[in-house]
Amino acid sequence: MNFLSLFRKPSKTIAPIIVDIHSHLLPGIDDGVKTLEEAISIIKKFKFLGYSKLITTPHVLSDYYPNTKEIITEKLKIVKKELVEQNIEIILEASAEYYLDMEFLNIIEDDDLLPFMGNYILFETPCKSKPIILEQTIQNILTKGYIPVLAHPERYMYLRENGENIESYKKLKRQGVLFQINLKSLHSKSKMTKSTALKLIGSGLVDFIGSDAHRMKDVINMESVLNSKNYKKILKKNNILNNN
Repeated sequence: MNFLSLFRKPSKTIAPIIVDIHSHLLPGIDDGVKTLEEAISIIKKFKFLGYSKLITTPHVLSDYYPNTKEIITEKLKIVKKELVEQNIEIILEASAEYYLDMEFLNIIEDDDLLPFMGNYILFETPCKSKPIILEQTIQNILTKGYIPVLAHPERYMYLRENGENIESYKKLKRQGVLFQINLKSLHSKSKMTKSTALKLIGSGLVDFIGSDAHRMKDVINMESVLNSKNYKKILKKNNILNNN
């Protein structure tokens, strides 16, 4: 035995992420999977990759996907029933990915939200322009006792417009917003999206990671990310809340 090894600190054990909190696996209600068979195939792939729980998050977007708690819950029952019939042991829950528009403000006001993990609300915004109601929406979510989680912040042009400067992200953090990056952004063809994701990771600003899986190819591409140095960097430099 190397005598010096007795005085080395043990390496930190990092638990792998076994809960996915962002996907589109309820068939036929948004731009995600179209059929029950497709949903089951993707869920099987998640299980193969070591996931034990999936919180799927269909879009809620008034003009295109006017989903409600009732629509989402009923579709969830169908998929869960099929999982039982096929003896696929994985926990499946449903929340939503809310698009920031005036209807979202109404949903918040009516407290008709589908949170995940107790009191987290996943939301997205337009990619190019900052919504004028962004701060108001954040405050309304917080006032209702929920915690806002911004989906894939690496994709928003208005947040990353300053290039190397990530102050706009830190400002949102100070306002109480948590960040969920997409694992597939680390496999993205967009250099800016990937670069921004890596900056957020390196700065320790990431709170959740998600697959944002819409198709089987998303989960297949994710497999290579899970074995990458960048994935290990996420877990080392950030306090990831998925498994809580």
